[in-house]
Amino acid sequence: MVATRSTCLRRNVGAVIVRDKRILATGYNGVPKDLAHCLDIGCLRTKMNIPSGQRHELCRGIHAEQNAIIQAATSGISIEGAVLYVTHYPCSLCIKMILNASIHRIHFLEGYPDDLARSLAEEAHMELILQVSQGISPR
Repeated sequence: MVATRSTCLRRNVGAVIVRDKRILATGYNGVPKDLAHCLDIGCLRTKMNIPSGQRHELCRGIHAEQNAIIQAATSGISIEGAVLYVTHYPCSLCIKMILNASIHRIHFLEGYPDDLARSLAEEAHMELILQVSQGISPR
């Protein structure tokens, strides 16, 4: 449901951080606040024919996992030891943030083409759980 708020033209991603069966923070992918949405001005990475999983620095958007971590931080909510539920396997940038936020279990619905992310998660002994969709799909 969180992913339906995404303003990304390429992929709609939602993230929910949970501890003790309570939602601590949510996030979806989109541009920083007060900036024009990609829905309105187009996607630079698409215009440049950049494949999925590459050249993240050219994207105007912030990933769902990053937005969820930022939401928790700006609200003063500790997410240490929490669990992350996300529509797509996190990229390497997000995996690094997730690890530093002390989240060590991720449930996800779909893969993502980022070998470094997988390598970092394995090295950190992160618990990664591929969920079977219950007929609910992001936009």
